[in-house]
Amino acid sequence: MANPIGPTCHKGTSSCFGDTAHQWLFLYQLEQLLAERKSADPETSYTAKLYASGTKRIAQKVGEEGVETALAATVHDRFELTNEASDLMYHLLVLLQDQDLDLATVIENLRKRHQ
Repeated sequence: MANPIGPTCHKGTSSCFGDTAHQWLFLYQLEQLLAERKSADPETSYTAKLYASGTKRIAQKVGEEGVETALAATVHDRFELTNEASDLMYHLLVLLQDQDLDLATVIENLRKRHQ
């Protein structure tokens, strides 16, 4: 992806279509933070505690959050769906990091599937 120097939109922003690139960038920044937390003290970091609990527990959390996300969608509660989807994405990123798999690999796989 190209990164322009300065604004490219007449509105003085980097894009006339919203600042979605920065939103996606946050996922990569979060992924880096989660990788750093692997070596943190489980007593002071929920993420480090998850890593210390092992793959089975992390996978269980992904499953729990997936069910909670689906249930929030069935009752059409956008606020709750947003919160549960956020929890699901967080735990999924932890699971991917636990398995030494990065988000870029998953995105590339999705891209290949939809060509």
